[in-house]
Amino acid sequence: MTTLSLLAISAPTRLDPVQLFLDADIVVQAVMAGLILASIWVWAIIVSFSLRMGKLKRAQLTYESEFWQADHFDRFMSERGKSDIPSARVAQAAVSEWRRSTKNEVRDREALRGRIAAAMDSQVAQEADDIAERLNFLATVGAVAPFVGLFGTVWGIMNSFFQIGAQESSSLAVVAPGISEALFATAIGLFAAIPAVIAYNRFSHAVERFETRLHRFADKLHATFSRQLEQR
Repeated sequence: MTTLSLLAISAPTRLDPVQLFLDADIVVQAVMAGLILASIWVWAIIVSFSLRMGKLKRAQLTYESEFWQADHFDRFMSERGKSDIPSARVAQAAVSEWRRSTKNEVRDREALRGRIAAAMDSQVAQEADDIAERLNFLATVGAVAPFVGLFGTVWGIMNSFFQIGAQESSSLAVVAPGISEALFATAIGLFAAIPAVIAYNRFSHAVERFETRLHRFADKLHATFSRQLEQR
């Protein structure tokens, strides 16, 4: 039986990711491990962010519905004004500015309207930043992971060529395992990057829609304060 026949018999019939990782060079293993950890963290962010946005939307709808149906604004704000809901914090920012500015006689109504609007806009921006804070990691993984995987691939291929020189053989049986292990690093990089990019785009759009809803709430509240100011 020839050497090629022996190699054919002993060759695996399918790819074994675990064996590819174990047989890889230490540098390629480090790249793979880093990418796997990044992928796990990406999926953790995807799951937690999806649950958080669903919870925020439900709480937001309930709060705004109760807010506009409340008969006594001051009583509602004293009871629900400090709720851990973005709309509640936007309303509280407007109320705080209103109370500070109306302790004494209001001399410049337009200036007061501007301060209330600025207070709410600032709070809306803060809420959007807080929600989107962890999305930066998704963007980073989506942009960097393919290149990190490519680095592992290049290193593995370089190591395969080194084995060619060390064994003085250019047989495919010599270089194929190393090349397979190297390409596996790129595959893991893509496995981490693709869901990160998709999730980042979808979640960024969700944050923009949530911010737009907060702005609409702030605009309606600003109109309410403007009407109260005209009655003073």
